[in-house]
Amino acid sequence: MLGIDPLVLISAVFLDLFLGDPRWLPHPVIAIGRLISMLEKVLRRLVRNERVGGLLLLIGVVATTIVLSLLLLKGAAIISPYLASAVAAVLSWTCLAARSLHGESKLVADRLADGDVAGARHYLSRIVGRDTDDLDEPEIWRALVETVAENTSDGIIAPLLYLMIGGPVLGLAYKAVNTLDSMVGYRNERYINFGWAAARFDDLANWLPARITGLLMVAAAPLLGLSAGKAFSIMLRDGGNHSSPNSGIPEAATAGALGVRLGGTNRYFGKPVAKSTIGDPLRELSRQSYQGAVRLMYGSTALLLAVWGVVVVILRGTG
Repeated sequence: MLGIDPLVLISAVFLDLFLGDPRWLPHPVIAIGRLISMLEKVLRRLVRNERVGGLLLLIGVVATTIVLSLLLLKGAAIISPYLASAVAAVLSWTCLAARSLHGESKLVADRLADGDVAGARHYLSRIVGRDTDDLDEPEIWRALVETVAENTSDGIIAPLLYLMIGGPVLGLAYKAVNTLDSMVGYRNERYINFGWAAARFDDLANWLPARITGLLMVAAAPLLGLSAGKAFSIMLRDGGNHSSPNSGIPEAATAGALGVRLGGTNRYFGKPVAKSTIGDPLRELSRQSYQGAVRLMYGSTALLLAVWGVVVVILRGTG
């Protein structure tokens, strides 16, 4: 049984590719973020044990997201099945981020191409967590490639997989988990305990999608003129060279396909954090590296949709 109507999913993909995240559209992630902020304040006052409070936050936010999305879809279905399909397509659209990831990262790349390093640092600070004020051009390219690679999994492949399995309800539940991790899943003094449940659940939710993303990148690489062999070998060798149990997989596959080295020291809130390197420096990080990462993003997405399409045809043929 399919988790989502194929026409709904394809509509969502095209809406994302052509419209991205328009400011006029009320976005569920913004509402989820406000819910997280509100519940955090309440739970910190009412629950003394921070780990328990954080677990209740996770349960409360995900459950609320599921219930509200179900009510919205059921309400639309009562009015009209066509309205229900339209609502499902729009909700699914808001789970995807290919256009926005490409657009936001391109702003950085274009500034670098114009020689505006300060402008590139500014726009980069909007899409990465590391300090950007002192980054030179090669480090900005590295940050861009790493961000595109990681978010190919978190922002595109993972939500697509959850949409395919459970429709917009499961897709939005995944976005709730992802948003929780981005807001409270830090390992600093404020969130090391309170954000523990959100961070661990996000790791669990992304474990399989990250590895599927890596394999999709390997399969897409030769179709894009990149190295499938290096993508696979570096993914196996360096996929664990990351503080996240998942982010290193797509980053390593990307590094291998492009022949570049990622990882190394980043600064967070003024403090240097040394990280293991990923990949071999066969080529310098450059605009070409960034463009290759973007091609891998789209190629992996197209490949997943193609595989899913074949599965849909087979299931309908045997149904």
